[in-house]
Amino acid sequence: MSDWKSWDLTRTALLTIDLQNDFLHPEGAYGRAGQSSENILSLPQRIAPIAKALRAKGGHYISAQFTLVPDASGEPLVSPHLKKLRPFLGKGDFAPGKFGHDLVDELAPADYVVEKVAYSALYQTRLEYILKAAGIDTLIVGGIVTNGGVASTLRDAHLRNFETLMLTDGCAAFRQEVHDATLLSLATVTEQMSCADTLAWLESTA
Repeated sequence: MSDWKSWDLTRTALLTIDLQNDFLHPEGAYGRAGQSSENILSLPQRIAPIAKALRAKGGHYISAQFTLVPDASGEPLVSPHLKKLRPFLGKGDFAPGKFGHDLVDELAPADYVVEKVAYSALYQTRLEYILKAAGIDTLIVGGIVTNGGVASTLRDAHLRNFETLMLTDGCAAFRQEVHDATLLSLATVTEQMSCADTLAWLESTA
């Protein structure tokens, strides 16, 4: 891993994973099902200043958004694993163009939006194309859940030789012990720093 202090911020993007209304908003799919977490709900307010500071330095903000592709009748294509894990997901949930699929208001709009159908934002998406076309080779990563989409994306980015910085309190899981264990397991894959320290670094960089 390279020294994050030497990063060219014009070649850096903040990448958030799954910070969408269907996950966070009370009227979204998870909110209606009573599936919420204070740690998850507090993420946008911690991450928004980082997006603003990075853009002020010439950087970018990319939102990767979980997507359930609707079939011809509008029913979502849900994997058996996810259907068993989240049986409450139904028609219209995480569908492109719908309220629930949208990035939460506190972070909108992103410079680029990437639809993702699996854990990793780099799996069968246009993200790598965007990164290369925009000249981005370093990523600041946050979102949900720490042990799912965030961890999978960081590992995939590592394999593709992108340098990454993980926001330790800019991501969250439904259980704190799972979040903490994931931070430990990713220590050799990514740099790690709190949102406050990341913001201070961005604001102090010429």
